[in-house]
Parts: sequence; structure tokens; C-alpha cells
Amino acid sequence: MTATMTVSMKDKVVIVTGAKGGIGLATAQLFAKEGASVALVDINEPKQEAQDLIDAGYQAISIQCDVSNERSVESMVEKTVATFGKLDYAYNNAGIQNAATDTVDLKEDVYDDVMNVNTKGIWLCMKHELLQLRKQGTEGAIVNCSSMGGLIGVPERSVYHASKHGVLGLTKSTALEYASKGIRINAVCPGIIETPMVENMLATESDAMDELMKQVPIGRLAKPEEVASVVLWLCSSSASYVIGQAISVDGGYTVQ
Repeated sequence: MTATMTVSMKDKVVIVTGAKGGIGLATAQLFAKEGASVALVDINEPKQEAQDLIDAGYQAISIQCDVSNERSVESMVEKTVATFGKLDYAYNNAGIQNAATDTVDLKEDVYDDVMNVNTKGIWLCMKHELLQLRKQGTEGAIVNCSSMGGLIGVPERSVYHASKHGVLGLTKSTALEYASKGIRINAVCPGIIETPMVENMLATESDAMDELMKQVPIGRLAKPEEVASVVLWLCSSSASYVIGQAISVDGGYTVQ
């Protein structure tokens, strides 16, 4: 069973990074279906994904963006506002995973790549989204994608988990800065989701993934739409008193 919810996003504008597939695409699709104008953003421009929404009668654009590059992020926000006139919400979802590696065997360039996309990328996106919201003088909401890896540790995942712990630090501290300004910032912490990243891990690290799945109380992978529904709720007025939280969507994994 896939979780669904209905929240009106009519006349709202949202940025979704990492929107080429997986959770990002599911989130962009859900916001569009609820009436929002959506900027689908990815390092590999999601032209077809945006066009599919347009063909279905929704408002969408595609933008190529490297979230680890400040000028690219700044341009992404500028293009969104130039097209739709404003910004209301953002889901900062773009992230990468590295192969399972003992910490002492981890290469410096791999460490830099993961931290640049997963942590620096969140900071840069928040920075320029908040600059736009501040310029507008309007309320809004930002949701950052951490991971259950932002809450726990797993052997051979040190840099990925460090990057996702960092996302929660950025989320909580920045949420305190902007709560009084009517801008709510929260994070989601997805567990093991049916995404291209997880499909690759299942194919290349099947034994490790089998062990992980044994520890998921609900006994299955999550659908991307199940995370998208939580992002939608966090941006909605139904979550108006939720600030600086890390919401786990992991089938009970981190409760144990």
C-alpha cells in the first residue's frame, strides 16, 4: 500500500533538486498534481520528466544544476523566479552515495565528492532559497533530505553518514534562525527506498543490503511516494508548528 494525501498547493512555487528520478521525481510529481508550479532540478537536466508533467497539464520547468557549485545554485533559483515569479517551497533532495569502504581505505576525492554534494549542496541551496524568500519578504518552507544515515552509523558508510549528519546540523541551526520570520525548515530521513541509488546497492552489495533489510521492522522497501507525501505535509499549513525536525521515514529501522 502506498501512502497518499491531498493538500492544495494551488498558486505555490516549489524547487525540487535531484528530480531526475526516485524521491525527487515523486515529490515533484506530487506537488504538481496538488497545483504547484514546479522547478525540476538535477545535475542531468530532467527535460523529459518536466515535459511529461507539462503534457499532463501541469506547470513545470527543468533546470540543470550542480548543487555543489554556488553560481549554478544561484542561477537555478533565478531561473525559477524568472519563470514563475516567486518561490514558496523547496525540497533539497540531491545527493550521492559512495561504495561501501572501510574508513582508512576511503579516497580523499571520494570524501570530497560526497561532502560537496550532500552537505555543501544543501547549504548552498538553502542559502539562495532563503535569500529569495528574504527578498520577497514572504513566509515559506524548506525541507532537506538527510537519511536514516543522518541518525545512526553503519560500518563502511562513514563519509555518507557524516554528510547526512551534517544535513541535520544545518537544518536545525538554520531553522532556529528563520522560525521567527515565518520560514519553516525541516528534514526528512528516508530509510531504504526503491530508488536508482538503492537498486544499484542491491545489485552491487547484495549481502550487505540483505542484512540491512532484515532490520527493517515493516519488512519491505518504501516507495518514493511515501517520502514525497511527508515532504508535501511538511511544506503545508498542516505542519505550521513543525520546525527544525528530522522526520524518519524508514519503516521503523531507527526505532530499534
